[in-house]
Amino acid sequence: MPQTKHPGHTPQLLTGMTVARLPARPVHAQKGDFGHVLVVGGDLGTGGAVLLAAEAALRCGAGLVSVATRTEHVAASLARLPEVMCQGVSSANQLMTPLERASVLVVGPGLGQAAWGRSLLSAVTNAERPQVWDADALNLLARTPLALPSASILTPHPGEAARLLGISTEAVQADRAGAARKLARRYASVCVLKGAGTLVADPVGKLALCERGHPAMAGAGLGDVLTGVLGALLAQGLDTWDAACLGVWLHACAGEHLGSKGRGLAASDLAPVIRELLEEHSACLG
Repeated sequence: MPQTKHPGHTPQLLTGMTVARLPARPVHAQKGDFGHVLVVGGDLGTGGAVLLAAEAALRCGAGLVSVATRTEHVAASLARLPEVMCQGVSSANQLMTPLERASVLVVGPGLGQAAWGRSLLSAVTNAERPQVWDADALNLLARTPLALPSASILTPHPGEAARLLGISTEAVQADRAGAARKLARRYASVCVLKGAGTLVADPVGKLALCERGHPAMAGAGLGDVLTGVLGALLAQGLDTWDAACLGVWLHACAGEHLGSKGRGLAASDLAPVIRELLEEHSACLG
């Protein structure tokens, strides 16, 4: 991909001063005020992915969190996260009621690319809700063109971005800004291009750069955590741009903090630290 010039569109650096803040909560707040995140995914063998996303959404302040996954995962999910409503679904029809109840959808963690995942994604695509697409939702999107609902966020890593654009991973890495902007325009969504120096792009060419993070974050499941964070921020009223920028910054700062201890960072380590950072940045009581 050739280098793309965007005069006047210098990336904004994400810092604690430039990212959005969640408003303080009134003393009479109740759970219905802060959205309902539904996480869709977790095919056989990948049930942990939806739990990582769901826990992150819960810890970042979503009022309600639900999971739609394989029936085989329900018992373990409830044992791990009793605060999360978990429903086993085997078809798109069984997903209809959970979709109607949700205000924000997170789709892709552990979804798989087989018939089960394709069926659920077809139902999600038709739901007019703010959405976060990750992992196999993006791989399926690359194979089957779909019209994403408005107010969506895509979170590809370079390999997924390459598949969506029909180019090589090396070409994406050679012009990350151009790739992020092209994906944002193509899908009329905010694009979070993950990796060292994560970029956030919107459909009109606005770009933000996150320089935080740590090599210890190169491990399984950290992207699932990010999707849950983004879902929670959307559920609490931020628009797609502000949610993407704040979520990326929180996720990277948490990884940087934990990465300072060295290798072996587990994705499940992040949620408690992200919660602390979010409170420092946007205090619940102001």
